[in-house]
Amino acid sequence: MPEDLQVQLKKGVLELCVLSLLSRGDSYAYEIASKLTNGVGMGEGTIYPLMRRMQSDRLVKTYLVESASGPPRKYYKLTAAGLAALEAQRAEWIAFESSVRKILGDAS
Repeated sequence: MPEDLQVQLKKGVLELCVLSLLSRGDSYAYEIASKLTNGVGMGEGTIYPLMRRMQSDRLVKTYLVESASGPPRKYYKLTAAGLAALEAQRAEWIAFESSVRKILGDAS
């Protein structure tokens, strides 16, 4: 797959993936970035601007947790609006993925 296409596909589902991860429990940005790197190969640098935007859009809220080994960590928690966005994006993804599968199946 051409690299440009992979990058665009990853960018297109990044917010959906973050919302899904947060629906399983609160987390801090580095932990989210690590899961995305391991899961879909998304680089760490893309997560921080997204987290700030999601906070501005009130999809997530933050709180600090003290750390024994350094400064407090900023944790992200899904809001009601974030949960609604997750459900809407999940439905859109499922419909889109199904349509693409049908087209790809027809091309075989």
